[in-house]
Amino acid sequence: MMFDPEPNPPARVSAAALARSPLLAALAPTDLEAFAAKAERVTARAGEELVREGDATDDLYVVLQGEARLARNGLAIRTLGPGGHFGALGLLTRRPRSVTVTAATDLAAARLSSAGWDALARERPAAALHVTLAVLGQLREELVEMTDQLGVLLPGRSLPRAREVSVTVGGEVRRVATGTPVRALLPAEMGGQLVVAALLGQKPVSLATPLFADAVLAPLLVSEWEGRHVYTRSVALLLLEAAAAVAPGVAIRMGPSLGPTQLVEVPAEGAGVDLDALAARLTAEMERLARADVAIRQELWAIEEAIALFQECGWQDAALLLRTSRQAAVPLATCGQVHALAMGPLLPSTGPIRGFHVAPHEDGLLVDYGERDPRNLGAPRPPPPQAGGMIDEHRAWLAAQGVTSVGAFDALCIRGEVASLINVAEGFHEKRIGRIADQIAAARGRVRAILVAGPSASGKTTFIKRLSVQLQVDGLRPVGLSIDDYYVDRERTVRDEHGEYDFEALEAIDLPLLQEHVRRLVAGETVRTARYDFRSGQSFPDGGRELRLGVGDVLVLEGIHGLNPRLLGGTLPPEASFRIFIHPATTLPFDRASRVSATDLRLLRRIVRDRHARGYHAAENILRWPSVQRGERFHIFPFQHEADAVFDSSLIYEPAVLKVYAERYLLEVPPDHPAYATAYRLRLLVDRFVAIYPDHVPPTSILREFIGGSGFEY
Repeated sequence: MMFDPEPNPPARVSAAALARSPLLAALAPTDLEAFAAKAERVTARAGEELVREGDATDDLYVVLQGEARLARNGLAIRTLGPGGHFGALGLLTRRPRSVTVTAATDLAAARLSSAGWDALARERPAAALHVTLAVLGQLREELVEMTDQLGVLLPGRSLPRAREVSVTVGGEVRRVATGTPVRALLPAEMGGQLVVAALLGQKPVSLATPLFADAVLAPLLVSEWEGRHVYTRSVALLLLEAAAAVAPGVAIRMGPSLGPTQLVEVPAEGAGVDLDALAARLTAEMERLARADVAIRQELWAIEEAIALFQECGWQDAALLLRTSRQAAVPLATCGQVHALAMGPLLPSTGPIRGFHVAPHEDGLLVDYGERDPRNLGAPRPPPPQAGGMIDEHRAWLAAQGVTSVGAFDALCIRGEVASLINVAEGFHEKRIGRIADQIAAARGRVRAILVAGPSASGKTTFIKRLSVQLQVDGLRPVGLSIDDYYVDRERTVRDEHGEYDFEALEAIDLPLLQEHVRRLVAGETVRTARYDFRSGQSFPDGGRELRLGVGDVLVLEGIHGLNPRLLGGTLPPEASFRIFIHPATTLPFDRASRVSATDLRLLRRIVRDRHARGYHAAENILRWPSVQRGERFHIFPFQHEADAVFDSSLIYEPAVLKVYAERYLLEVPPDHPAYATAYRLRLLVDRFVAIYPDHVPPTSILREFIGGSGFEY
């Protein structure tokens, strides 16, 4: 009990006040007096709880003055004024509370205990019967109203055609009652890994999803790529819910992913906040909510209603995005008072979330997903990324352009400002490439080798072409050497833990040969370089081009291991090499809880490029992607701090262009294919962008590397 009754002896309850209640209005005056005599008057201050959902108390309350607010699972149900009542079913059935009741204003109520009710039933059975019939009458009205509302929400939806459905789980066919939630058929964990959602066919769904038709069901684990998305989205929602409780005046939002961690952006108005204290309070509140196992719900809202909600709570990015939606209703996710766009299935409750930690960071806060996150297992953790540089500049000019979210970008496109945005985005890239070239030229004579590395589909090829042009403008002649030509013979290639060839391991490179060739080239010798035949898996140590570095020439090496100091070993002194890390880093948020993933952006680039130019289907790329990411986590990201320059290859308009191609390529993945879950999620991602026709993209753009039509020859 969160409030105090008035001091003893209890204040008498007025029979006249009780007569205003529909529950008691039919009682004879003498019966009403008897009821009033057995009740006591209690008060509560605004914001105090009178009863809590799940409590074992069974008192009946009748509101005398003020208002009370009822909620179930954090969802507001109704507000009661004078004459309203709650607790009648608990009094009659002696079952735990099904709602939480909070005083919306200072409140006075008449409380009848179970002992008082039992005495009334013995002394005046007719009065007790009248009250019971009144409760049943109100229940009937509520059921009729609920049925009518359901008919409005689900027009044309017939009742289930069968009482049971057949569900295949792990090859076993089971008959279960229609409406059974999928979590009733799946274990909580498998092999020590949390089951975070289910694959219904191959489509990810929440564990709370009811089954209405025959289906094939499989668990989705947190260790799987799509499973990790489910888990991290759930943690983000939990974090925002905690922030609403401990720092309601600070409009934090989820920032970009930083490997096993994610940035949490603190707005400028929160600059005076003690980040250490805020991180500690957030962690503590998140842990409390996780222990309470609060339900995570998905609710279907009408678009206009959702827009009004987001405008009211200051989530303008979400409101803008919904204005371009083609749907009449939108799913929202909540685990309390915070509502966010539902970008896919979530955990059914907060209980399984554990091991997370929120810490201060120079750009705001950093959330570590902890022991549940597969990225925290096996691969070395990269050093914390540093603030500043191109990424901060990128965000600053986007803010100046007013492009602060996907919704804002769509609005800009609708206003006809696409050409201007593309020109500025491409100009920003060119300016940064020119700066890097100037930085290298300033060390003329000292820098002899440029090493460029980045994850798959970063745009390395076009970047090197454009950098080469800028270097020539500065009077330097770049000479290219591909690290990929120095693979060892396939049978000599190291294998991973699964016994497969690990072509992304540093040991797959013939380091002694590469280092010897670089040493000789820098010394001014003519070298017959190596060549690797990918078709046969055969290396030819002197089967490549003949190269020589002249005066003013600089060697350019591109490959996955370009940032690894072991690649060249002691071949060159540190000041003789210049290392560049390239990756798409800047993406737009959908709302405060979710944003476009840079990893998803790279996968879309790769799907479009390989389907467009190489004939590989999207499904092949999707199934290969986890292995690609594993190689990046082991061999690229741990060395990004070695870079002398970082180039952010993202183009803020590119998802709108990739959409033109990706929609069809992703639709080629059949619904029963293992790649369908990711293909479906990526289709939803690009669907939120207004499409931009590819003709707007200039021929020198990095995006041309993926959609074709580049002005460079590859």
